[in-house]
Amino acid sequence: MPYLLDANVFIQAKNLHYGLDFCPAFWDWLLDANARGLVYSIEKVGDELDAVADELTAWASARGPGFFLKPDTAMLTALAPLSSWVNGQGYEPAAVNTFLQVADYYLVAHALAHKHVVVTHEVPSASTKKIKIPNVCIGVDVKCMTPYEMLRLERARFVLGAPPDRRTV
Repeated sequence: MPYLLDANVFIQAKNLHYGLDFCPAFWDWLLDANARGLVYSIEKVGDELDAVADELTAWASARGPGFFLKPDTAMLTALAPLSSWVNGQGYEPAAVNTFLQVADYYLVAHALAHKHVVVTHEVPSASTKKIKIPNVCIGVDVKCMTPYEMLRLERARFVLGAPPDRRTV
């Protein structure tokens, strides 16, 4: 089952464990998994990454619609039942308003329409002030997991190769 990655997967990878400068294997794995039809994200997540204007923006911009999927008819159709579910859960109006305007809404709708697994660092929350992706996924029966669960399930391996030539002057 293909995976759809939330923006926080890319951002936290770049900022923490898998920096573009010291762990290129993670980013290569994403590209390889995408080429195999296993890993994607959506256009709205790509837009969020563009807003940061850093090396991650450059990486994401080079991927295009083969990685950051454009909305399609099935996804647009899934927005209505997703919106109905969110509106019926007792979330504060501001939380609902925010959720229906951000990439999370479209990410879960795409996963719902195409039976993808959502990958995010978010965790479920009982708060009515902010709608979390895992809560919505549970509510609409979309599988959701962390990036580490995805990497383990897919048996990703980032093996250290020969060190680069480090000549001292």
